[in-house]
Formats: sequence, C-alpha cells, structure tokens
Amino acid sequence: MKAPRTTAPVVGALCVLLTATACTSGSDADPAPRAQKLTMTTPAASGALDRVTWNLPMGEPRTLDSAKVADYSPSTVKANLCDSLLRLEPDYSTSPGLASSWSRPDDTTLVLNLRKGVTFWNGHPMTADDIVSSLRRQGDPATQSVNASLLTHVKTISATSAHQVTVRFKTPDEMFLKALATSFGTVNEAAYMKKAGRGYGSAKGGLMCTGPFELTSWKPGESITATRNADYWDTSLRPKIKTLTFKFITDGSTLTSALLSGEVDGSYEISSAGARALRSSDVGTLHHGPSAQTNFIAAIGPDSPLADHKIAEALSLVLDRDDLIKNVYAGAAQQLKTFIPPLVWQHGEAAGIYAKGHDALPAVPEVDVDKAKKLVGQARTHKRTLTIATAAGDQQSQQTLTFLQAGAERIGIKIVIKQLQPTQMSGLFFDASLRKGLDATMVLGYVEIPDPISYAQLLTDPKSLFNWTNYRNPKVTSLLGQAQATLRPEKSARLFTQAQQRYSTDLPVVPLASPHERLFLNKRLSGAPSSFAYINMPWAAHLGGTGKGTS
Repeated sequence: MKAPRTTAPVVGALCVLLTATACTSGSDADPAPRAQKLTMTTPAASGALDRVTWNLPMGEPRTLDSAKVADYSPSTVKANLCDSLLRLEPDYSTSPGLASSWSRPDDTTLVLNLRKGVTFWNGHPMTADDIVSSLRRQGDPATQSVNASLLTHVKTISATSAHQVTVRFKTPDEMFLKALATSFGTVNEAAYMKKAGRGYGSAKGGLMCTGPFELTSWKPGESITATRNADYWDTSLRPKIKTLTFKFITDGSTLTSALLSGEVDGSYEISSAGARALRSSDVGTLHHGPSAQTNFIAAIGPDSPLADHKIAEALSLVLDRDDLIKNVYAGAAQQLKTFIPPLVWQHGEAAGIYAKGHDALPAVPEVDVDKAKKLVGQARTHKRTLTIATAAGDQQSQQTLTFLQAGAERIGIKIVIKQLQPTQMSGLFFDASLRKGLDATMVLGYVEIPDPISYAQLLTDPKSLFNWTNYRNPKVTSLLGQAQATLRPEKSARLFTQAQQRYSTDLPVVPLASPHERLFLNKRLSGAPSSFAYINMPWAAHLGGTGKGTS
C-alpha cells in the first residue's frame, strides 16, 4: 500500500521501495542521532545552472505515463515534465494548476476553468479536449490505470467550451478534486497519446506535456534527460536549470560516494546509512522535511494471529518506539498513533477538526509487558507463531522486526522473519496463493492524495483489494463513505475522525513510524522543496544555483 490508490497496480511500487531501502550495507542504526529540524523548502535559489545530475534511488521508472505512475521514481521525474490540473504545495495543501479556478453549481457537478495560452512542448495549444481525454482514458480497462477507482463516482466528463471541462457525478465526491493534484490530474496531449498508443510514456513512445521540463532522451538502463521549457506558462517557475539528467543508482554506498564526489548533485530518499556519511560533508547539505510516508505491520489473512486485534495491541505494547526511531531510523522519524501521518491533513481545509480527532486517539503506547501478556491471554486465536514478510536485504525492516521479535518473545509470541525476493514481495499483494504460510507483512508506503479518507479506505473497505483480513465494521464503512460524499470540509473531517476513532480500536495493524523526508543537495544547488510533497510537484523548477561550486 504504497500510495492511496484502490486499484491493484499501486502496490507493485511498494516493492521498489522495499528493495531500494535494502541497498545499504550494514546496520542503519545510529549510535547518536541528532534532533532534526524539519523544513518545507530549502533556501531560494539565486542563479542559473547549465547541468544538474539527479538520482532516483528506487531505480529506473518502468513508465512515465501518468495513468500508470504509482511509484517514487516515475513520480519524481513525471512531476517535472507534466502538469496537473491542481498543484500540490510543499505543505501538502493544494493550489490552482492547469485549472485556474473551479466551481460547483451543485453537489454533483464540478466545473474546471482552464488556463488560456498554455501550450504543449510541441507548441500545440492545450484545450478542454486534452483534459477530457487524459481523465477518461484512466477509466478504460485497456489503459490499466492505477487511478481507475478515482472515477468510480463519475457519471460524465465533457468539454463545455474550449477552456472549460465539466465533470458530473453519480454521487458527490469530495476526494476527486484533491486527487487532481496527483498523477490522476495530469494533462497529456490527446493527439499525441492516440498516436503513441500503448507505447505512451515509454522510452520509445515518449510524452507530450506542458511542464517546466521537456523529455528529450531516455536511454534505458542509463539515464533520462530533460531540458528547460523556455516557454513554460508559469513564468515564476521557468527553470533555472538548462539540462536535468536522472541516474538510476540503487546501491546506497555507491550513491553516497557519487554525492560526495559531486558526480551526482542531489537525491531524495537518502537512507539512514547514507545520512550519517552526508550530514557532516562540506560538499553539500542534508535537509530533513515532513513526510506523508508511513511504516506499519499489517495482517495479510483472516487466519493470521495478527488479525486478532488483541494480538496486534499486545505487539504494539512490547515495541519501544523511542529506541526504534533512534536506532533504526537514526532519529529521522516521528511516532505514529495511526497509519496515516498528520502531514496529510495538517495544512488543508478543516485541519483543526482533523487535529482534534487525532489528539483524541490513544497515545502511542509505552512498553507494558504485563498488559501485553494479559491481552495475549484474552485473544481468540491460540496461534502463537507469527510469520512476517519483508524484502530480502531490507535492513530497516529487518531491524524493526528484530526489535519486535525480542519484545514478542517476552509475551510468548514467536516471530519468524521471512525474507522474500522482489517478485515474491510484489506478488503477495495481488495473489492470495503467495500469501500462504505468511501472517503479516511490513508495509513501507505513502499517502499521495492530501486527504486521509483515501488511505483509510484501503484497509477498511470490504471491497478493497488490500482488506486481506476481511475486516468488517459497517459503521466505519458508512462514516468513510459519508465523509467522501459531503462537500463541506468541516463535516467531512468530523465524519472521518469518527471513523478513525472506531477503526483504531479494532483494525489489525501495528503503526510504527513516519520517516522524515531526507534530501541531499550539493552546495551549488538550492531551492528544492524538502518535504515529501516533491512527489507530486515540479520540484526541479524551484531548483537553481547558489553561486558556490561550479555551474
């Protein structure tokens, strides 16, 4: 459950994260982690640069087709090439993008007013037909879009003028508009997509978008190159960088060496091991930002001991999260009350209501072995062995499970850590047969839509592909459905927090932590957002020179 998608392809990307975090050698533990100052952005850039080399630590994208982008690497690239109708801001709020404004004549109608004078890289003007095509194709099964479920409540999408699109809904849907700030809302040229066919977004088929950088080269296995769009419609974000090259270094130690040598100028998702080497370097600066990433353990079958909430609660009570964050995350993480990080709602509408509901949740538990033993004794299940899947070589997850293993032993539960190869890890999310013999899995994910409803439904909706334990709480399902169906932010937030209060007492998951975003910038660079919002915003358009180092 890497991102708040409710369609199958989403979790394939989770495995990229699971394997990519495995690329550091040795322990990620830090004997003396420092308190981290979190910032949304880095200092504004002051100058232009000819070339910047950026790394994608999760590896080469499989596609850049926005309909199929559901992963760190393609999102990091695509966000700078293709604009969305709404734009995600560093604090996870939204603002106008290619849609300059919008209105709701009634609860089942959304009117999007498009910017005029916007052109694609080929000089063709953007029209309403391009938006209609970009959205509609994601509901076509042939596209195999990861965003198909976001069209569930949509009745029609039509061009009502050259620069206006009207969306009519079967029932009100407050999440649809927010989702337009993600890859779901990306605008592609209709004619180009039709000509490229299934090859659209590939190294051979290419892209045609309106973003601040234009895709000019994709050499599979080597690099992706983008060049500055000098005619970019948003004059405040016309790039200061002429050429941006993406590399695919997945080995942590190799990446650290490349950053220290200046071979690579920057990267998001710096590992704990890499951070130790980089934070004291005079080559550049390691930045920490707030994140919408979430790590938790989830039961993957109704017969799993973890499917009994008392077992889940007992395991939570033997996990020392202070030590976990200090030793596994090198201090760069925050404890979680629930599996949805606060950044998701913290700066949006009705934030105060979400905050009040979050404050009302039980505190992150302190270690209490005696209480945990009592809960185990009260559990319905008599199984006391729990087999948990993780990706082979994923040091962070293995260390986390080792922490849990030691605590579980004290309450009579044996934890077996099962390391799976990437294809197996990916497959278990889709294929029930691959989950045989397993009881739970580590989940390293992120919430993409700036709305907590999207992610909560992944684990609680009876129809969700990822509701592996057959979790059923009609009240939770009803409250989340009502929260999505109201267009009043305050009412939606209250309904969500009511649902959250309920599923927090019976959903079989063990929240662990939300890792901070870690960004390294060579000293000649600055301006990029340091928060996790980079995943869906044109971060490289903010990047520029500092006057230090070479240009």
